Amino acid sequence: MKYLWLRQLALSGVALGLCGITACAPPRSSRITIGAKNFTEQTVVGELLAQEVESLGGGRVERRFYLAGSYICQQALLGGRIDAYVEYTGTALTAILKQPVDRDPDRVVATITKLYRERYNVLVGRPLGFEDTFAIVVRGDEATKLQLTTLTSLVTHAPTMRLAVGYEFEERPDGLRGLQAAYGFHFAGSPRVMDLGLLYRSLAASQVDLVAGNSTDGPIQAFGFLALADDRHYFPPYQAVPLVRLASLQLHPVLGRAIDRLAGQVSAEDVRAMNDAVDREHKDVGEVVRAFRERKAL
Repeated sequence: MKYLWLRQLALSGVALGLCGITACAPPRSSRITIGAKNFTEQTVVGELLAQEVESLGGGRVERRFYLAGSYICQQALLGGRIDAYVEYTGTALTAILKQPVDRDPDRVVATITKLYRERYNVLVGRPLGFEDTFAIVVRGDEATKLQLTTLTSLVTHAPTMRLAVGYEFEERPDGLRGLQAAYGFHFAGSPRVMDLGLLYRSLAASQVDLVAGNSTDGPIQAFGFLALADDRHYFPPYQAVPLVRLASLQLHPVLGRAIDRLAGQVSAEDVRAMNDAVDREHKDVGEVVRAFRERKAL
């Protein structure tokens, strides 16, 4: 049943009400607060969730975007500084819950749903409808010249190519070290580590030859770059899912209605187009999301 989780939530209400640990601390504001990490797509999906809550009568939503990565968002969620944010299933599994990599999408969702509730009193909402996996991205002309289409095809050329990665990708268990081991990569020098917003600029300016980006990044299409196929299926699934504090759902049931309405509504093409509109066309993220919601009749 669509709102079955509300019945389950009621059964645990007493325990949640008595909970005195940090994870159950009330939000700093009486308004619903939505968080997001520090890159364009996160502001897009954070704004999408915020606008949906507002459209359903949840009042003016406070936005706390540009939080520096998954760990900071997790701490903000547990500490009650935000009520919800959108995470990716593979990130939740490996970086937050410290579970072994699992490449079965349904099993990953089931695992994180169980563990977030048991450990943190957090609900994992149904997927928004798109997956944003890590991707090794190369300039289109370079891909054509070297006949690069897959990560396996990159192996023989990697020693002459310079790689740039984000800070989180360098450290994650499903990140750089595992990728190098899975494919046997040896790049030219040590990978350069930089802010996510600088990766594609460096690639376009030929300061590097490869970047570790994300499959839904707007610049990939906008600049004619190519995301190489992960033909050995190294990366786990990264479906976008809302994470919501159960205590916040008790206070603000509209959060549950909002995440139910958004389930399955956002395709990879949708989010890539919104990312591009913000990044390349410099449109306001609120206007971009409003236009998307109008098209979807949300």
